Amino acid sequence: MPARRDFILASLGSLGALSALPACSTESGPDSYASVAERTWRHGKPAAGDRTALLHELVRYATLAPSSHNTQCWKFRLEDGAISILPDLSRRCPAVDPDDHHLYVSLGCAAENLIQAALANGLKGHAGFDAAGGNALRVALESTSPVASMLFQAIPERQTTRGEYDGQPIARQELRLLAKAGAGSGVQVILLTEQQAMEKVLEYVVQGNTAQMNDRAFVEELKKWIRFSSDEAVRTGDGLYAASSGNPTAPTWLGSLLFSLFFTPKSDNDKYAKHVRSSAGIAIFVSDTPGPAQWMEVGRCYQRFALQSAALGIRNAMLNQPVEVPALRPQFAAFLGVGTHRPDLVVRFGRGPKLPSSLRRPLEAVLV
Repeated sequence: MPARRDFILASLGSLGALSALPACSTESGPDSYASVAERTWRHGKPAAGDRTALLHELVRYATLAPSSHNTQCWKFRLEDGAISILPDLSRRCPAVDPDDHHLYVSLGCAAENLIQAALANGLKGHAGFDAAGGNALRVALESTSPVASMLFQAIPERQTTRGEYDGQPIARQELRLLAKAGAGSGVQVILLTEQQAMEKVLEYVVQGNTAQMNDRAFVEELKKWIRFSSDEAVRTGDGLYAASSGNPTAPTWLGSLLFSLFFTPKSDNDKYAKHVRSSAGIAIFVSDTPGPAQWMEVGRCYQRFALQSAALGIRNAMLNQPVEVPALRPQFAAFLGVGTHRPDLVVRFGRGPKLPSSLRRPLEAVLV
């Protein structure tokens, strides 16, 4: 979601550093990354009549939403007839997200998953912003006829796919479905599919990415959330797993060292150029007013867009540098012609191979 990054180790192949290493994790078994990921990204069915089990299952679906750096910056409170989603400020990212914009977008993403899963289980969710309750998003639940929508079915298939796509265009009917899914209250989605417009967005991405990579605080914060080995990713259940970005894995000590050596503006900008030029289009989400309530609505809109994409076999990934660098954001808004409205998210999309999915922390870590 909202502002996830991957690292570049372009010189590893020539160095042969990783190929010479012994295996650093168990490749199979119940605690292997693949086994844990399979248990994480699945549909489930709670026992009939067990209300607590059902609410826990709805929270599990909610946690399959994206979050910046996969920090999973949320807490869930089970209430009488409702579930509240609260910000977990201990997991905020002040360097990349100083106003907590991405954090609240992530809460909106989680809420949309929860609402889709609730409907599939015979509960209709009504989301309301609760400023007095700590800027929470409260989802009231009432009984209804179950409807397992296409978006619900796509929850385990959705991922932020940080790799190259096939460069093929998306059909007009599919673009219409994406645009419809991404619109919401006070939120519009702009779809750019012309190469010239996408190249212009790439210019802003490169400017923003260069500024961020020259910011030591940003780089250190990103490095903190990278999980270089599968063992580390399984142990923490969060962060950016190297293989999920199409990069080689390594023991944490080596990955950290190589990150410092090879994570450069040129290599990263070259990667983003390939990513944009292999994409079918770029979606920009724009909101009317700033603030946590509106940002949560942006998150819900983006999550519907991402689920609709997954249902159509379309991948997506963030290109948020133009909206994360404050000095660049007004220029980007002027390019888009949206006046004083805030561009919130920049998302590339297209068809391509699936990469390993990220992991999630257990329910006991997110329930309050």
